[in-house]
Amino acid sequence: MKNYKELIAVLALIGLNIQYGCSQPAVHYQIDRTAPLQTMEYFSASDAWSMQIIGLWPQDKQNRIADWLFSTENGTNGQPKGIGLSLWRFNVGAGSAAQGKASQIGSKWMRTECFLQPDGTYDWDKQQGQRNFLKLAKERGVNKFLAFLNSPPVYFTQNGLATNTGRGGTSNLREDCYDAYARFLADVVQGVEKHDGIRFDYISPFNEPDGHWNWVGPKQEGNPATNREIARTVRLISQEFVNRNLNTQILITESSDYRCMFHTHQTDWQRGYQIQSFFNPDSVHTYLGDTPNVPRLMLGHSYWTNTPLKGLRDFRRQLRDTLDKYKVDFWQTETCIMSNDQEIGGGGGFDRTMKTALYVARIIHHDLVYAKARSWQWWRAIGGDYKDGLIREYTDSDLRDGRVEDSKLLWVLGNYSRFIRPGAVRMSVRTKDKDGREVEEGDTEQKGLMCSAYQNTNRQWVMVVINYADKERTFTFDVDDAKAKSWQGYRTSDRADENLLPVEKLKKGQPVTVPARSVVTFVSNEL
Repeated sequence: MKNYKELIAVLALIGLNIQYGCSQPAVHYQIDRTAPLQTMEYFSASDAWSMQIIGLWPQDKQNRIADWLFSTENGTNGQPKGIGLSLWRFNVGAGSAAQGKASQIGSKWMRTECFLQPDGTYDWDKQQGQRNFLKLAKERGVNKFLAFLNSPPVYFTQNGLATNTGRGGTSNLREDCYDAYARFLADVVQGVEKHDGIRFDYISPFNEPDGHWNWVGPKQEGNPATNREIARTVRLISQEFVNRNLNTQILITESSDYRCMFHTHQTDWQRGYQIQSFFNPDSVHTYLGDTPNVPRLMLGHSYWTNTPLKGLRDFRRQLRDTLDKYKVDFWQTETCIMSNDQEIGGGGGFDRTMKTALYVARIIHHDLVYAKARSWQWWRAIGGDYKDGLIREYTDSDLRDGRVEDSKLLWVLGNYSRFIRPGAVRMSVRTKDKDGREVEEGDTEQKGLMCSAYQNTNRQWVMVVINYADKERTFTFDVDDAKAKSWQGYRTSDRADENLLPVEKLKKGQPVTVPARSVVTFVSNEL
């Protein structure tokens, strides 16, 4: 009887392995050019909160940082100088900096200036460091810009602060200031263009309005809001933009958690079910699907949904199912490492190694493959001793100078952003094991190989392969395109010199070995 039970257990395990496509690891990847998926738009990061200080450092140091973030040029050996971000996020400040300690925001790094002044006039010399980086980005080819706000100006808030200070989950915007807030946003769009030559293509008037952290404060600028408050505000902004002939797109809602987008999580119905609330015509009080300047697009942050591994996949599937039901597109617009990301020790302490870089690469892969994100955006471009920056700053006590350090996270994001350009189309990838059998979800071994494929608008093919495993892996890949005769690899690993380092070219169908704990992007020969 014991042997019989053991046999049943073994057969059951084999059945599970076959069912979930893990009987054998994938050894061949076939890019299916007949199965286009989402069109990619941008990879990005934000200037919060560091650029207001670092943007006033000596110019040579600003240039170095800007090259790392925005450059699409290569060095003499063909190695990229930077990661080629294609959109830049600008934090429109609410005015907490002028309040100092009275702002109840402890860190001066997290307080921001505001263009609007107490007398109702505008000071276009404010936020100078951040505006310097707008220009540095544009000089290096970035031509898309997004302005986002954590709070309305302090002059418009109920408590006179940019932080919520435990008011609860409703908006801190005063009842008599909704119209003024809409005018302020239009003024910012027009003012920055007039003074800096930068047009904001997108504006995001709310940031994590459903986040429970936003209800308690004080820590940083923030403003909670219900779906009805969001809809009311967005309609007024839309009308103001239409009246001024502004084509800037108004984006919603930068949710703090994917689960609030299709359900509720640590909140109630007033702040949850956001996709349904804003894009189901039956939601008469909150429907925005026919509102001018509001695209059929939802923005969300992937915090708290990256572990356990089953949730990493399932949350994104649930999100995608609801997005598809209401025919809505999706951008992932902010994430960094948080306390629940225990696989890499949580968010504390900067990590320049592949440990964090690979963990984030796996998040990117799942957001693109399962949630079908069209854009993927990191939180802060530069941070301190925490896993929230692509670059680490070491600032002098007078804040006028300092030094910076890059990270493997920066360059692994570059494995995507540098080569997958706006307008690229993600293509399906079919996989087979060593016996030639199709492997279900073979493009996603969560602790092994993960791959995704794209075709740029210039017809060039791009294949990104993550090897999360502690052993090297060998496989072949191909695409049915006679012009893709060879592939150039760019590898990022823990080796000091391997930051998008060009490696040997591959001929069509040639086996490739990806080292352990590395990310490699393969780009087809120039067309």
